[in-house]
Parts: sequence; structure tokens; C-alpha cells
Amino acid sequence: MRLVSCLFTLLLVLFQLSLSAQGIRGSIKNQKGEALPFASVYITNLNNGSSSNANGDFEIKLPEGKHTVVVKYIGYEAQQVQFEITDSWVQRDFRLGEQSFALKEVQVKGKGEDPAYTIMRKAIAKKKYHLLQYDSYQMKVYVKGTGELTNAPFFLKNKLKEEGVKLNEAYTVESVSEIKFAQPNKFEEKVISIRTSGDNKGTISPMSFVSASFYNDKVVEMVSPLSRSAFAYYKFQYEGSFQEGNVDVNKIKVTPRSRGDNVFEGYIYIIEGYWAIHSLDLKTSMMGFPIRVKQNYAEVAPAVWMPTTHQFHFSGKVMGFGGEFRYLASSSDYKVVLNKKLVAPKEIIDEKVEEVPEAIAAIKSNNRNPNLEALANQDKLTRKQFRQLIVEQEKEALKERKDPEVVSERSYTVDKLATKRDSAYWDSVRPVPLSDKEIKGYQRDDSLAQIKSAELTGKDSTKVIKKRKFKPQDLVMGGGYRLSPRTRVTIDPTFANVYYNTVEGWNVNLSGKLRHQYDSLRRSFEVAPTVRYGFDSETFYGKARVSHAVRSKGKSHLLYLDGGKFVDQFNSDNPIHPHINTLSTLLFRRNYMKIYEKSFVETGFEYKPSVWLKVSGNLEWSQRNQLYNNTDRSFFYTDEDRTFTPSTPDNVELESTEFPKHEALVLQANLSYRPVQRYRMYNGRKIPIMERSPELLLMYRKGVSGVLGSDVNFDQVQLGINHALAFGVRGKLEFELRGGTFLNSKSMYFMDYNHFDGNRTILSSMKPAGSFRLLDYYQYSTNGSYFSAHTHYQFRKFLLTQIPEVRFTGIKENVFLNYLKTQHSPHYYEVGYSLDNVFRVFRIETAASFHDRSFQEVGFRVGIATLLNFRQR
Repeated sequence: MRLVSCLFTLLLVLFQLSLSAQGIRGSIKNQKGEALPFASVYITNLNNGSSSNANGDFEIKLPEGKHTVVVKYIGYEAQQVQFEITDSWVQRDFRLGEQSFALKEVQVKGKGEDPAYTIMRKAIAKKKYHLLQYDSYQMKVYVKGTGELTNAPFFLKNKLKEEGVKLNEAYTVESVSEIKFAQPNKFEEKVISIRTSGDNKGTISPMSFVSASFYNDKVVEMVSPLSRSAFAYYKFQYEGSFQEGNVDVNKIKVTPRSRGDNVFEGYIYIIEGYWAIHSLDLKTSMMGFPIRVKQNYAEVAPAVWMPTTHQFHFSGKVMGFGGEFRYLASSSDYKVVLNKKLVAPKEIIDEKVEEVPEAIAAIKSNNRNPNLEALANQDKLTRKQFRQLIVEQEKEALKERKDPEVVSERSYTVDKLATKRDSAYWDSVRPVPLSDKEIKGYQRDDSLAQIKSAELTGKDSTKVIKKRKFKPQDLVMGGGYRLSPRTRVTIDPTFANVYYNTVEGWNVNLSGKLRHQYDSLRRSFEVAPTVRYGFDSETFYGKARVSHAVRSKGKSHLLYLDGGKFVDQFNSDNPIHPHINTLSTLLFRRNYMKIYEKSFVETGFEYKPSVWLKVSGNLEWSQRNQLYNNTDRSFFYTDEDRTFTPSTPDNVELESTEFPKHEALVLQANLSYRPVQRYRMYNGRKIPIMERSPELLLMYRKGVSGVLGSDVNFDQVQLGINHALAFGVRGKLEFELRGGTFLNSKSMYFMDYNHFDGNRTILSSMKPAGSFRLLDYYQYSTNGSYFSAHTHYQFRKFLLTQIPEVRFTGIKENVFLNYLKTQHSPHYYEVGYSLDNVFRVFRIETAASFHDRSFQEVGFRVGIATLLNFRQR
């Protein structure tokens, strides 16, 4: 009986839900019967927005009563219909006709300038007004993003499959959020419901897209057509107007003056008189990847037009990977509080082509002493006067800010039930039905959610985590093994760590790592051992590093202990990678990597009390032994052609860099500080904006004499600065400066000298703005005073990138200048040019070097594209 009662109750609830489900649904097509995907559907009396799906179908649940729906699709005439909802669904199919445009007779002066320029000048003059015309607003946002990996390199397909990533399958995220905004830049987002791949955690937020206003100068690094510098980047063409309701809408074609990354192309629609955005359909590219943007706006409050639907489409291919991502957001339930202090004239005069009345021109005003009262009382103002009025009103509002260093404030919270909503809930709130692919994707992700949840919580009661068993071949190919949900062992692929040099010949490195994360996930413990054997030197080496890291509330600290017997390069920054040296030695008979033997114990720490300040230090005791060549094999050259040099570098300050066996105790302290502190607030926590501040560096190094048998005695101090400055669109200047001296150099060996990041191979450094291209690794190493400078400038458009087809590939052109002067060296210069992001992977460089005023050589280098941002291990 109890089962029958439960079933009866369930059926009753479902029946009541079906009775309460009511609204309007139907399809949106053109006159030919073709579906119009993602058309805007807006209920004007409720400020409720939605859209059709990919098939042109829509469904909006509404309360009983009379409603007005406006259906829009860019390029088609909007339709407005009134209807009444009772206790059932209203079926309504829309057929939109193509928009017809009327060309206005516009009288212009001068050389017959296109009227689009007057329209855009007025829209640009009023853009800040549109950003400030409300004190606050609220809205509800539904977001759906669907990504699909369409291709991958053949050798990675099985690995991706093991990780749960499959080709040509949809990966979808959905969320419903309540958004609150308050001036000047405060966002509050509460996620009511969210559904994502895997663990269903609230890791996606729509605000990064929805809040990217085209009234700003830049939209996610792209220059807006309403930017203050828009006329430097765009040409505009008037293509007619149409009437929609009680407003006239101008269609403006947007054409970049130079096509390529970070500029838009397409159409923007501007409302006459209001000079507000009505809608837009634009495309752009970033790093050569195409992006399509569509937005529809609606009047959500008197004279306040804001976007109700957003569409973004990303696609592209890189390194054998191909994919696309579609993003759809619908904004509804707008509640706007107007800024009553903001004053705007009824008419804006384009003084460049329109006549200015004498009374308006007579208002004397300048930037230091604006006549605000006179300006605020006018029904007409020039563009310049209106901008000045708005800027001064904004300044008055900004004076009331408590934290001027905070440029934006955002809070993000997730409702306790947000990740627990079932399918029935999503069916009731989802304005755009899922496609078949998206439904299958959710079924797949639900099964993966248990695994990810177990990994994050450390609880695996259902045994969903599959433990990989050790196999002997893993010592060669590498592998990972989970001992518990929080403890993992990793073996590095040994075949990728086989090297060759003239001291050891072929040498094999076996390394791995054991990592354990504590309950908070902010504390971790790690052990990383390495074993090495050289076949020609017949020597075993080994070392191990133990570390403990803690991160909490913007602070972090790391403690480590490292030790063993191993080989080390004279420059401890390892300027030449063992793989590169292997190729250079075997193919060209040039063994640039100079090494010595070191038995050592080192302890160190890194402490970050804030992101602006980092303090680190280490103390190392070591016994150092000189090493000698044990082999002279190479593939293509003999000893008569090229002779291998000893494993001791050449240097202008020393006749010989050979050294006896000795002990050294060396202390080093480092300080990094960024003085310009700007933040974004996130959930009450300050997020630094690092790119606005230079990094100031201080380093002190001390060779301690007489302690633990130490034979070294020196003191070194170094100052440095790193910074990057942006210019225009994608123009970027980066520089690194270093200067230092040895206060004391009583007892030193060559590895204690200050070395510089040189390069003598065809492969370029991973640091384009911090390394030399042609400098010998050790020729100018010094124990005296020194200064080095690296500058690197990236152009959006320079030589080859003048050609649009080249820019669309994502290629960037750069020039660089490097300089070095030590106490005992000539002035050393390098000037060079590079093509970056070639095939999205490579960087090709050419450089010329000079000693004082004497030309030395020209060289070519190939490196990894800066887009990939790799770092050497």
C-alpha cells in the first residue's frame, strides 16, 4: 500500500506540474521556411529575454496574463505580437522577412563624408553616458557553452581517450545566475544552478562575456568600434536605416583599416537620437583564431538599451588540434535604477560637419575650469562639450570611492543547491532546448562526475577510481599511479631523458615524484628523486629533493631540502638544455654544455606575504670536482675536422677555468617587489593586476669562508627590473635590466662568477625578452661589475604583417636589442628581428652581433612560439 501511495503522490505532483506549465512556444524561420537559429525572443512587459535553439525552436514559460513578445534576428524585420496566457501553452510560429533599409538624405559639408562617421562620432561621444546612466541594475542570466574537439594528433588520441576526452562529442556547461551591478564597477553574481562536465562544480561564470561591454574602448583585448581611437582602426559606411517601434535604427558597416587580430569587421546598428547600440554582428580573430559575436539589445528601462542575448562562436586549429566552442547567454528580469544626477542634452552636435549655434559656442570651458552649470542647462551640446560634462560628472562620483586602487569588485557565490538540480529542474528553466549531442554529452559526464568528486574529496567509497598497476615498461615509457585519492606517484619517461655529452657519453636519467595533498588541498608534500648513469664515465649519480608547500589567503611559503651527488653546469641557470647539447655534440661536434661534479646539501625557502612581494633564499654546502672528457664520438665530423674542447669554459678574465677539488658554502637571498598595486576584488579578496607594475629585483650572494671547510670568500649584489608596456593594439614592449658588482672577490672559482644567458646553437631561448641570441655562454662571465639589458618589441603590423593574409595566420613580428658590458669586456650589442607564432608553434629569428663598433656575425635561430609560453624544466 505504501508503494501505491507513493506512486499516486508522484503522479499527482507530475499532473499538477503539467497543469502549471504554460507560456509561449513555437519556431522562428525566414520566409523560405529556413530556421533562424538563436533568434532573440524578448517579453517586453517582463524584461524577460530568451532565444531560439539551433533549429529555430523556442519555449518560454510565462505567468497568466497579457504579454508582448518581440522577435528579432539581425538582418530581418522584427515582429511584435501581443497575446494572452491562460492555463496552457500558446503556439506561435514566426516568419521573419528580410530587413529593408531606407537611405536618408543627409547633407554634409566638406568633401562629402559618409554620414556613418557623424553617426559613429555621436555614438562614441555618448558611450560613457551609456555606461553611467544607471546607478545599478539586476538581471538573471542563463548561459550555455558547448565545446567540441574535432581533431587531435594521432599519437595523442588514445591518451585523450584515457582522460575521458573524445572527438566530435559535445562538452556542455550551463548555469543560471542572478547578477547585480553597482557603479563604478561592482558585480555580484549568485549562481542559482550550474551543470558542468565532470564534478559539476561552479567553475564557469558568464560575467566574463556578458560584462564585456562594447561601450568600453576594448572588448577582451579587441578594439571596440566605439573606442575613442576607433577612427584610427576602422572605416565606417552608412548602409541605410529602418524603423522599429518608435525608434529609427542606422545600419553601419564596420571595416578595419588593416584586417587581422584584435579588430572587428561586420555590422553595428545604432539608434538615432539615443546613439545607443541596437544590435551588432561582428567577427574578429585572436592569434589567428576566428571569433564571431552577435548581440541583441532591448529597452530595459526608459532610454536604457542593454543586451538581452549574446552569441559567441570560437573555432580554430593549432598543433594538430581542432575544435569549436559556441556560447549563448540570455539576460532577463532586468531591474534598473537610473542615475538621476547624470545630465544629458536632447541633441548632440557633430561640430566637425554640423553648424554650432552661437549660444552653444559662446560657452567658455576648458579642462581645468569647466563651466559645468552652463553645460548642464543646454538642450544642445557639441560632442566635445558633452564628453567634458560626462567626464566631470564621473570624477565627482569617483571621489566617493573608498579604495581607489581597486579598479573593479566582484563577488561570486554558488547556492547550496546549485549543483544538485535534477534534469526536471533544468527542463523547466532552460530557455534553449539541448541538442542530441549535448544530451549524450551530459550522460557521459555524469558517469565521470563520481571519479572527479572522489579525487577532490579524498573519499572513494564506490571505488570509482581505477588504480593503475606497475608494469616494467613504465620505467621506460613513464606512468602515473594513484596510491590514494590524494597521493600520487609519477615516473618520468626515461626514454625522453637520455642525453649525450663528452664527459659521460650516453647517460640515462631515471626520475619520478611522489606528491601528497593534505585535506585542505592548500598544503602539499613532495619527494622527487633522480638517478643518473654515464656509460663512458662509468659513474652513478643520484639526488633527491623534499619540499613542503602551503598556500592560504593570498600568502604562500615553500620549504625544501635538496642533496646528493650529481653533475651541474657552471651556470646554475642551465643555459643549454641537455637535449640541445646532445644534438649539437653528435651532429655538429660542438659540446657547449660544460659540467662539473658536485656533492651537495642545500636548503631553501620561498615566502610570499603578498603577490607584490616575494622573499626567497638558500644555503648550499658543496664539494666540487673537475670533470674530464671520456669520449670524442660524433656522427659527422672527426677530430681532424673539429676538436672537442675540455669541460672547462673559455673566459676573457681567466687564462684557465680549471679548478682543484674544494668545498664551498654559499648563501643567497632574493627580493622581488612590485610597487604599483592595483587590484580587482573577488569575493572580498584582492586579485592583483600584475601587468600594471614593474618588478624590482634585489639579489645578494655570499661565499662564506672557513665554515664547514669552505674555501670561497666573496660578496655579490645585483639590482634588476622587469616590465612590459602595451601600445595601441597588440603593440608590446618588454624589457629586462640587470646591474651588479662583486664587493669582495678574495676567493672564487669559475662557477661562482656571474654568468649570462648566452646561446651558440640554432635553437633559441624560451625567453625572447631576457636572453642573448649569439653570445658565448661563458666568454664574458665576470667577478667584477656588469650591466645587461634586453628589450623586445612586438608589432601588430610591421613588414610582412602589412599583408592581411599574414596577420590572419596569427604571425607576429618583433624586433629586439640586447646589450652587455662588464668590467673587462667590450660593449656587446645584438640587434634582431623575428617572426613569432609561425604555424602557431615556432619562432624564427635573425640577429647580428657587434663588439664596440665592430660587426661580428649574423645568426639564425628557431624557437618555440611565445604564445605557448613554455618553460624549461
